[in-house]
Amino acid sequence: MQTYFIAGHAKLPSGMAAQSVFETLTITAEVDRTYGVIISASCTLATDHGRNYIAHLLKGYSLRDGVDEPVEVIRQHYLGKAGNALASALKDLHKQYQIHRSK
Repeated sequence: MQTYFIAGHAKLPSGMAAQSVFETLTITAEVDRTYGVIISASCTLATDHGRNYIAHLLKGYSLRDGVDEPVEVIRQHYLGKAGNALASALKDLHKQYQIHRSK
């Protein structure tokens, strides 16, 4: 298999619909082993539309290049309450990627 499956987690802010189901927000990504490119992504936002939007925003970014650019894209384009949690979960996902690559 030429991909990794990686997850990153962050605490959700209070008052969100997803918080009634999950206490944390999770972003998962299928990542190419060679180049670190996000092939597909998902998250635990409450709506399909939100999950699909985040997947669309993250697809194609290489984790080898860090997460500053995709975090900024989320901050600019996702205007919901979970913005900070999404950014934190993406940073955690990147941390997990780096740990795995260093093994």
